[in-house]
Amino acid sequence: MNTDPIADFLTRVRNASLAGHRVVEVPASNIKKEITKILFDQGFVLSYKFEEGKNPQGTIKIALKYDKVTKEPVIRRIERISKPGLRKYVGSSDVPRVLNGLGIAIVSTSSGVMTGKQAKAQNVGGEVLCRVY
Repeated sequence: MNTDPIADFLTRVRNASLAGHRVVEVPASNIKKEITKILFDQGFVLSYKFEEGKNPQGTIKIALKYDKVTKEPVIRRIERISKPGLRKYVGSSDVPRVLNGLGIAIVSTSSGVMTGKQAKAQNVGGEVLCRVY
């Protein structure tokens, strides 16, 4: 039994990228699908595919992205901010900037899961799930 599925998702992506894997498979859930879409839209992953089958909720196959010249992963760091033991909520004016705008913060708001920039633009706050750069 996993107590924090988002942390498990982030750890699988982090470990796979540091190990140089091309594809990582994670059990699917709605919030993981939203985070995966954000990572794809922001250019941190190459592609993704939702598959039904092996387990009841399905799986997400994520193709990781690497620099063509140096072969280093595009995701340099991906870390959980709000944890089950200590939730981190922010208002729309306090959404964190990651690496002075070069990275993204993923925020779960009342309007759905979105990046920190989108949350500021829509003037909504929420729970800061993670940051990626």
